[in-house]
Amino acid sequence: MAETAKTRPGAMRLWDARQYRLPLAALVSILHRASGLLIFLLLPFIIWMFDTSLTSEVSFDDFRSVFIAGAWFMPAWFIKLVVLALIWAALHHIIAGLRHVFLDVTHRVDKDFGRRTAAFTLAAGVVLTLLLGARLFGIY
Repeated sequence: MAETAKTRPGAMRLWDARQYRLPLAALVSILHRASGLLIFLLLPFIIWMFDTSLTSEVSFDDFRSVFIAGAWFMPAWFIKLVVLALIWAALHHIIAGLRHVFLDVTHRVDKDFGRRTAAFTLAAGVVLTLLLGARLFGIY
């Protein structure tokens, strides 16, 4: 008699994980780590942008031309998307970091306050990114 494989109670398979809905605070925490990683990985690009924009007037013109005509093998729209991702990462990381500091200082740990501050963090990051992205892409 062949025994069928039984899963123990509470065991979760990978495809079962899609059924769970993360709370906003967990999403903010995950995105805080992802934004920090993105900033770290793109740090050479950030340093290049900073250096090129401040070295001289000629290098600043070179810096601006990258956003107009592109550079190397990348078109300008792709570079703008990378910069937009950096803008989101920086904004989200700063706002989420301030949220964590505020929660640590005030010792407010109830679920409702955590959910409201997480929603504010997500909304503020997206709204500010859209505003700065509109400026980056020349909408205003």
